[in-house]
Amino acid sequence: MNFYLGCAVWSYKGWVGNFYPPKSQSKDFLKLYGQRLRTVEGNTTFYAVPEEKTIARWAMETPSGFKFCLKMPREITHNGLLMPSLEGAIAFLERVSQLEDRAGPVFLQLPPSYSPESLQDLTDFLKALAKETKALAIEVRHLDWFNEGYESRLNHLLKELAIAKVLLDTRPIYDSPDDPQIASERRKPKVPLHPCITTDFTLVRFISHPQQEYNQTFLQEWVAQVDRWLQQGTKIYFFVHCPVEERSPFTALSFQQMLEGQCVKVPALPWKQLEFSPVQLRLF
Repeated sequence: MNFYLGCAVWSYKGWVGNFYPPKSQSKDFLKLYGQRLRTVEGNTTFYAVPEEKTIARWAMETPSGFKFCLKMPREITHNGLLMPSLEGAIAFLERVSQLEDRAGPVFLQLPPSYSPESLQDLTDFLKALAKETKALAIEVRHLDWFNEGYESRLNHLLKELAIAKVLLDTRPIYDSPDDPQIASERRKPKVPLHPCITTDFTLVRFISHPQQEYNQTFLQEWVAQVDRWLQQGTKIYFFVHCPVEERSPFTALSFQQMLEGQCVKVPALPWKQLEFSPVQLRLF
């Protein structure tokens, strides 16, 4: 299976009564999520390293074929240079490897303050981590990383190490009218989208708008891009975010339907086997 579609989180109470059945309990959220989507970004690990028993429970509560794409903790990625935190990063990789067949790529999200001036630090860090895992991705946010010279050097490094470049698409929230609902997301860096494949998989983070009309043009572009990459044999992890998190699963579902409508060869979602309630259909 080369296409995985999901959201940033699974434990969101606002999904009860629409994405999750009415009266669902928080202890059941992960199991319910795995019955609907095939992957999750798992933003929770950005704030704390899960205990071993937690990792074991996550694996037990998800179906075969499900993938966790966990974010490396901020205490590693957001404290200046990376090399001083190498030991902690390796320990984190060892911990999440206990997910076994549920383990997807781990990704590092670097802050806007981490610039190409730290390229040697980044190079040393990634070379060390590449020896520990075969599924690693990185997201850069300092705008200088997107200048031609630095971008080509970064891409060359990632290709050499077989590390994926996270593709952050914020166009729906920036190329739309001002709206209080999206103000929090607009505080994040507005980085250019330069689709680039640096290994045999890619990880896309689509920051969607709460109003579906502002997503459609960009999702249609992604339909064509996903089709090309799948035909080339690239594995794709596609995550839908939204400032109004209630909408994320249904934007993901809409994207799945667009892919299927264009005859893109993607696996059917488990969600398709469940009955849809009128509450779900009224979200848009």
